Amino acid sequence: MRARSTPIDDNDAERSGETILAVPAMHCAGCMSKIERGLADVTGIETARVNLSSRLVRVSHVESLGEHELVEALAQLGFEAQPRSSDIARPVSAVRPLLAPLAVAGFAAMNVMLLSVSVWSGADGSTRSLFHWLSALIAIPAIAYAGQPFFRSAWKVLRHGRTNMDVPISIGVIVATCLSLYETINAGEHAWFDGALMLLTFLLAGRVLDAMMRDKARSGVDALLSQAASGALVVSKDDMVEWTSARDIEVGMVMRVASGERLAADGVVLSGCSTFDRSLLTGETTPVAAGKGDAVLAGTLNLGSPVDVTVTETGGGTTLAEIARLMEASTQNRSRYVRIADRAARLYAPAVHLLSALTVIGWLIAGATLYEALVIGVAVLIITCPCALGLAVPVAQVVASGALMRAGVMVKDGSAMERLASTDRALLDKTGTLTVGRPVPDPQLIDALDTAEAAIALALASNSRHPLSRALVAALAARGVQAAQLDGVDERPGEGVFGKLGESEVSLRRPDNSGTAAGGMAVILDITPHPTRMIRFADRIRPDASAALNQLRQMGVETSILSGDNAEAVCAVARETGLMAQANASPADKQDAIARQRAAGHRVLMVGDGLNDGPALAAADASMAPGSASDVGLHAADFVFMQDTLLAIPKAVRASRATMRVVKQNFALAIGYNVLAVPLAIAGLVTPLIAAVAMSASSLIVVANSLRLTRAAK
Repeated sequence: MRARSTPIDDNDAERSGETILAVPAMHCAGCMSKIERGLADVTGIETARVNLSSRLVRVSHVESLGEHELVEALAQLGFEAQPRSSDIARPVSAVRPLLAPLAVAGFAAMNVMLLSVSVWSGADGSTRSLFHWLSALIAIPAIAYAGQPFFRSAWKVLRHGRTNMDVPISIGVIVATCLSLYETINAGEHAWFDGALMLLTFLLAGRVLDAMMRDKARSGVDALLSQAASGALVVSKDDMVEWTSARDIEVGMVMRVASGERLAADGVVLSGCSTFDRSLLTGETTPVAAGKGDAVLAGTLNLGSPVDVTVTETGGGTTLAEIARLMEASTQNRSRYVRIADRAARLYAPAVHLLSALTVIGWLIAGATLYEALVIGVAVLIITCPCALGLAVPVAQVVASGALMRAGVMVKDGSAMERLASTDRALLDKTGTLTVGRPVPDPQLIDALDTAEAAIALALASNSRHPLSRALVAALAARGVQAAQLDGVDERPGEGVFGKLGESEVSLRRPDNSGTAAGGMAVILDITPHPTRMIRFADRIRPDASAALNQLRQMGVETSILSGDNAEAVCAVARETGLMAQANASPADKQDAIARQRAAGHRVLMVGDGLNDGPALAAADASMAPGSASDVGLHAADFVFMQDTLLAIPKAVRASRATMRVVKQNFALAIGYNVLAVPLAIAGLVTPLIAAVAMSASSLIVVANSLRLTRAAK
C-alpha cells in the first residue's frame, strides 16, 4: 500500500512515502527488534515500526525505494513479506499454517512416548532396540515435517550470516534426533526421539496459543472493520437506484440508506430525518438523531426512516478506518519495560550459543563422553529460550488495551499505560471534559410544548445544522415526536429557520436580546397566533462525574479543574463537583500549571478536549481526551474515551496499574525460571525432554498470567 507522500525539504525533489508490509512469520520481541534494526540500516529507509499483534511493518522511506526493494530487504533479514493491499485490510492469521505441524508433532509424540514407556519399564536387549527403531520410523518423518516452521526460519537467517531464536531450537532438535539415531543404530541404551517431538509439540502449541491470543486481541479492530456495510444503494442523477460495492463508492455519490441498514461510507444527510445507533464507534447506546445537513458515519446503523446521504469519505478515509488505525497504533510504542525485553532478546542468541558450547567443553574436560556432553548441551540450548521474557510486556499491554477498548477507552499509546499507572494528580478541563460540551434544552420547557408545537419545532430544527437546533432535534426525537409538514422552509444565517404551516407563519429564531437569555443559549419558537415560547439551553456535567472523582480520590489521584473559561462559569462547575479550580487559563498557563506540579514531584494526568488543551496534553505525563475532542486534542492524547461518562478515567488508571503489576510479575516469572532452570541444565540434571516441557510451560504461564487483564477495565 502506498500512502500519501510529503516532501523531505523545500529544495529536494526526493519525496518520502510509506509502505505497509505483512510479515506473518514474526512472533516475538526478538523478531521485532531484528526487523526494526535491520531496516534502519537500509539506505533510503527513514523509520520502520513493527506492530506485533497484526504482524505488520510500517516503513517510511524515500519515494524511489519500491515495494520490491523493501520485500528483498526483509528477505535478507530472514522474513518473508508481502505488501498489504489496504492499510485497513485484515492481516493474515498465523494460526492456520501451524495447525498441521502441531497435529503431526502431537500425534507422533504420543505414539513415541508409548514406546518409550515400555523401554523405561525395563525392556532391554533386542526388545529395546526394536522399540527404538519403531520410534525412529515414526519420529524422523514427523520431526522433518513438524519442525519446518523453525528449520526454514533458521536457514533463512543463517544464509545471510545472521541468527535468531529459531537457530538454537533447530540445532537442539536436529542434534537430539541425530544422537538418538546414532544410539538406535548402535543398539544404545538411550534415545531422545520423545524429547525432540515433545519440544516441537510444546513450541508449536505455544506459538499457536500466542497467535490465537494476538488474533483475539486484534478482534476489536476486525469487529470494527467488519461492521462497515459491504455496499449501498446509490442514487444516480437520473434517479436510478443501483447497488454499489463499498470499494466502488466515490465521494459525491448519494446513498439511499434504508431502516435497519448500516452506512458504507461517511456522509451528510441530504434528505430525510432518522435516528442512528453509533454504539459501535462511541460505545454510547442512546440513538442519535440526524436530519438534513448532519454528518453520519460509516458503520452506524439507521434505526428510523430511510435517508439519502451524500458521501464525503470512503474506504480508508472514513472515521471507522481512522479508529481502526489508532487502535493498531496503540501497540506500536515502546515502554521502558519493552525496551528492556528487546535488549534481552537481542543478546539471547549469541549468549545461549556460547553458554551451550562452554557447557559441552566443560563436561568433556570433566571426563564425560561426547554423547553425554552433547545431550547436556542440547538441554541447555532448549531450556534457555527467552520466549517468556519476550512475551512479558507486549502480551500484557495487548490484553489490557483490548479490555479498555471494550470499555470505551481507546489506548493510542501502549507505553502510556506505564506513565498513567504512576500519576497522582489529574487536571481536568471544564467545557467538553467535565461537562458534555453540548447544549441541552431545558427538559421542563420541552415537556411544556403541546403536540403541535413540538412537531413544528422538530420540523424547523431538523432543517438547520446549528448546535442548538441539533440539540433540540435530539431532545424531541428522543420523546418520539413526529415532525410536522411545513412549506417554504428557509434558514437565514444569524436569524433562524422560518417556514409556513398552512397559512400560519412559524419560526425558530434567535432571541432579540441574547444577553437576557442565558448568554445566548436560547431560541424563540414563534407560531402564529400561538404565544411565543423561549427554549433555554444549558451544558451539563458528564454523567457519573461524582462517582468518577470519588474513585480517583480513593486511588490517591488528587483532581482539580484547569480551564480557560471565565471565573463565573468555572466556579459554578467547581461548586457542583467540589473541586479546586483555576479559571482564565491560557495554553501557556496550563503548561505552567503542569510544570509546577511536576517540579513538586507529582506525576500529572491532563484531561482536555479543546484546541487550547493541545500543549498541556503533550506536556503532561499522561493525557486523555473525550471522543468529541478537537483533532489537536485527539492526536495529542494518549487515551481517548468514547462515552459520555467520566468513569472512563478511573477505569484507565485502574487498568494501567493492573497492567504494570502483571508486567512486573511476568518479568519475575521469566527471570526466576532462567535462574532456576539454567544451572540445573548446565549441571546435567535436566534431560532434553524435561527442558522442552519447562521452556514451553514458562511461556504459557506468562501468557496465562497476562490474560487475567481481560477484566482489567471492569
